[in-house]
Amino acid sequence: MAVESWIDVLKSSKKTALIHDGKRKIHYLFTDGKEMAEEYDLKTDELIVRKWRHKSTLGVQGSWLVEVGEPLAGPVASLDSDMIKENSSNPVFMRKDTKTSFQWRIRNLSYPKDVFSVSLDQSERCVIIKTSNKKYYKKFSIPDLDRSHLPLVSSALSFTHANNTLIVSYKKPKEILTLEQELLTELKKLKGSADRDVDCKTQ
Repeated sequence: MAVESWIDVLKSSKKTALIHDGKRKIHYLFTDGKEMAEEYDLKTDELIVRKWRHKSTLGVQGSWLVEVGEPLAGPVASLDSDMIKENSSNPVFMRKDTKTSFQWRIRNLSYPKDVFSVSLDQSERCVIIKTSNKKYYKKFSIPDLDRSHLPLVSSALSFTHANNTLIVSYKKPKEILTLEQELLTELKKLKGSADRDVDCKTQ
């Protein structure tokens, strides 16, 4: 029943749709004040971006936190700025799902595939990536499974390495596939204003 409860939360949220630049953009406002914004490719229906925004205890609007898609660019430092700029060769972690899998890509990892170990930690409900040369370590959760209270299954997890990029995949359980299909059907019923790149505000 947990999966139904998350779909019910999504259905009961206030939603605004916008069609722009080949994407279906959806803004959700939940009863607890949280906001979620998603972008779908109009041709493939694939989720390109999902980000969240929370209000602080004082009611101040927080920054957007990206769950799926390219990380948001930080402030650009000028050449004479005192700001510390992240090294462009540092590993870049991002999530980019496919229709059948949750997928994470970590760019700028030049080590061979046999150096990497990818496993699940059931007690902390997270995926752990580490290298035998102790050069890289990453721990992250799968929010979709947490929201739907679904178990982590080791056989669903796999990884590959190519072009200095580690690609970690987790096969979506049937409950998630059903939920996503049901949600997409709902979203396509929304009347979306077309080709106006405005900041989505709920009515």
